[in-house]
Amino acid sequence: MMTIDVSHFEKLLQERRAYLADRLQKYEDSLDQKRSSNTSERALEQENDEVLEGLGETGLTELRMIDAALHKIEDGTYGMCVNCEEDIAPERLELVPHAAVCANCARG
Repeated sequence: MMTIDVSHFEKLLQERRAYLADRLQKYEDSLDQKRSSNTSERALEQENDEVLEGLGETGLTELRMIDAALHKIEDGTYGMCVNCEEDIAPERLELVPHAAVCANCARG
């Protein structure tokens, strides 16, 4: 396994996790707001809610992937592809620190 600066990636993952947790809380707060009694405004609010729910689901998925990556740091397997067990290129981890698969497996 190649040597990577795991502390660097752990910091990136923790920062992204904190950002996502904050965003998800804001989405939830927005969804909890009182709704308008005006029918046309309610329809627009419902459309906005659907967008927020989609963003929330995407955020939760990324949060789970970040948590999995942080767990891999703890158990010493961070940076190893879950499919082929080869190293994930540091360049890929810079772009997607929570990547679970190498570029070859991601394409394949």
